[in-house]
Amino acid sequence: MIGSLSGVIAEKEPPRVLIDCQGVGYDVEVPMSTYLTLPAVGSSVRLRIHHVLREDASLLFGFATAEERELFRALLKVNGVGPKVALAILSGVSANEFRLAIAAEDAAALTRIPGVGRKTADRLLVEMRDHFRDAPLSGAAPRALPPREEALHALLALGYRPQEAQKMLEKAGGEGATTEELIRGALQGAASK
Repeated sequence: MIGSLSGVIAEKEPPRVLIDCQGVGYDVEVPMSTYLTLPAVGSSVRLRIHHVLREDASLLFGFATAEERELFRALLKVNGVGPKVALAILSGVSANEFRLAIAAEDAAALTRIPGVGRKTADRLLVEMRDHFRDAPLSGAAPRALPPREEALHALLALGYRPQEAQKMLEKAGGEGATTEELIRGALQGAASK
């Protein structure tokens, strides 16, 4: 199985990129999140690959980060989600936005992604919730989130809906506020209503 490709970008047309690896061209499908980070044609690139072997085809899917590839692989395990739908999900939202939608059980956010209907969104909520709880995405070492994003996670964990939590944070504090200050301000603002 192919795990990664390093080479020169020979062609680029969404959602496909042709990578020339020492004279052999590999057609790779990529989500828009990866496509937008690719350098110009003629530049060197390295992509993490998920290789799908079928009776009638050998397909390569490329990702800029290990986190994207792991999420893609996790999505493929969901009943009714194939490679095309998984690519559409990664093209429609970032890995972090997807996690937030799952954590908040926000099916409406998932159905806004082209190719994801209500039934698929419901299956994603059930099956991916367990994935994130039991086996968080691997890849880069955990990085500190910005205070506003960390505060949003905390409010979601307390049971607030995403839209409600966002509005609470808008009124909570300005730039430079710590996570604790933002949470305290948001909760005080909610209590004063």
